[in-house]
Amino acid sequence: MFWFKGTDIGIDLGTASVLVYVKGKGVVLREPSVVAIDKNTNKILAVGEEARQMIGRTPGNIVAVRPLRDGVISDYDTTEKMLKHFIKKAYGNKRLIRPRVVVCIPCEATEVEKRAVKDAAYSAGAREVYLIEEPIAAALGAGVDISKPNGCMVIDIGGGTTDIAVISLSGIVVRSSIKVAGDKFDEAIMAYLKKKYKLMIGERTAEDLKINIGCAYKRDEDLSMEIKGRDLISGLPKNILVTSEEIREALMEPVDAIATAAHRVLENTPPELAADISDNGILMTGGGSLLWGLDKYIEERTKVPVRIAEDPISCVAKGTGISLDYLDYLNKEKNKKTFKKA
Repeated sequence: MFWFKGTDIGIDLGTASVLVYVKGKGVVLREPSVVAIDKNTNKILAVGEEARQMIGRTPGNIVAVRPLRDGVISDYDTTEKMLKHFIKKAYGNKRLIRPRVVVCIPCEATEVEKRAVKDAAYSAGAREVYLIEEPIAAALGAGVDISKPNGCMVIDIGGGTTDIAVISLSGIVVRSSIKVAGDKFDEAIMAYLKKKYKLMIGERTAEDLKINIGCAYKRDEDLSMEIKGRDLISGLPKNILVTSEEIREALMEPVDAIATAAHRVLENTPPELAADISDNGILMTGGGSLLWGLDKYIEERTKVPVRIAEDPISCVAKGTGISLDYLDYLNKEKNKKTFKKA
């Protein structure tokens, strides 16, 4: 493939979705991280939203897979093909030079996980690959000036991981990454309905419940939603009415895990930076931050003001785009600053 020059791109390679930022254009693509494969021929049939529509609806020879789990690559070959598809789609039919690519990673990714991301990006057609940690990218995308000697605390809740970091002078001082995020919310809802109503529902139905009536804090007015699933006793289809209070109860454990992780990071933050965070508050980004009342719940647990970024889903992708102007910095050896692991 031949490419035009000057096509640096940033990729938010998420467990739930992939966002592609093209320098000079902004976020040009936002698609689910799902690939549909024919098991008999190993041929890719669909990628992104088209593949997501197939989840739970495919015949035996077709499987809809998510090649990233808990924020890292679980299926290397499929991830590579998915990246190739998304990069090509972001540019249409243009022929361009192999681009320089910035990819975000969880803040506690291992060297093996980092290497897998780099290799996948190179195989997908990148000329040079740079990595940026998700909390740094999220802060940049939310418009935070991370170069100042002021403490900024970011909680980025994605599909597979929640990354929490205290940032100062363009580096991470305290960090924590837990594998509790949007996917665990869906799993908790599915497990709750299975236990209480003996009803089996799919991932998409659980996600719809989370988006439409899900909450982490008690609502003033209880909402409800009718869903369909399979009765585990009779094996037949069944309709039930689920309330937002039930979903809050279902989500209690994963929500509490995130709040506990945030509390732990604050406990390990140096006093001067903790004072800054107390004044400036905690910034929440990522799709998981849109769960109703989650900001209130964390604020109540940490006693620190919490605000949700404008367009939280795109923050990390925008941050990778902004970092394209600082590739020399990303190319330097890892910052020598010491940090605490919360």
